[in-house]
Amino acid sequence: MTMRFYMTPGSCSTGIHILLEECGLVFEAHLVNLMAGDHNTPDYRALNPKGTIPTLVREDGTALTDFLSIAWWLARAHPRRKLLPDDLEGELATLELLDLAVNRIHGQGFTRIFTTDQYSSNPEEQKAIKARGRELVAEGFAIAAGRLKGRHQNDFTIADAALFYVEFWADNIGIPLPMECEAHFRRLLRRPAVRQVMLEEGYASLYR
Repeated sequence: MTMRFYMTPGSCSTGIHILLEECGLVFEAHLVNLMAGDHNTPDYRALNPKGTIPTLVREDGTALTDFLSIAWWLARAHPRRKLLPDDLEGELATLELLDLAVNRIHGQGFTRIFTTDQYSSNPEEQKAIKARGRELVAEGFAIAAGRLKGRHQNDFTIADAALFYVEFWADNIGIPLPMECEAHFRRLLRRPAVRQVMLEEGYASLYR
């Protein structure tokens, strides 16, 4: 069977979409409308009991239901694409940057900005929560900027795809990026797979 990829344009699934294109894989794209509650339907919950995105149903019918496991599987299943460094130290550095993007910048920072009501329904508290979210995002990007220094500009790993989607969010809501992250974001926008994904997800006009 053909792989099925469950995604929401402009979300964290954009990073996985990029990796799928980088690997040159054939897959069916299924849009999950979070605002409409598609992630809470019985059919989707049967695939992903967490009700999150992305979800990748592989050719054997098994589902991977989070960014980290999907990215890791793609890298290990397609070693010729060089989505992980060959050396142990490089691999560890990639995993640290991947975790920084997904779990800190996204999971701790942007969730406070985008889903503030999950933390509090009090408007005054929500202001503080959003402000803290912006602080965490800024702190995370500052760390990422340090990790990007000295990296070869042609390197592209699973961590770069993760960092790209949070840089994309920052760019779209006006959060300044450190120089290294801004350069990283602009460089990836010129990458063929990224340009293809931006086109398919409806964002190409923003980055001509």
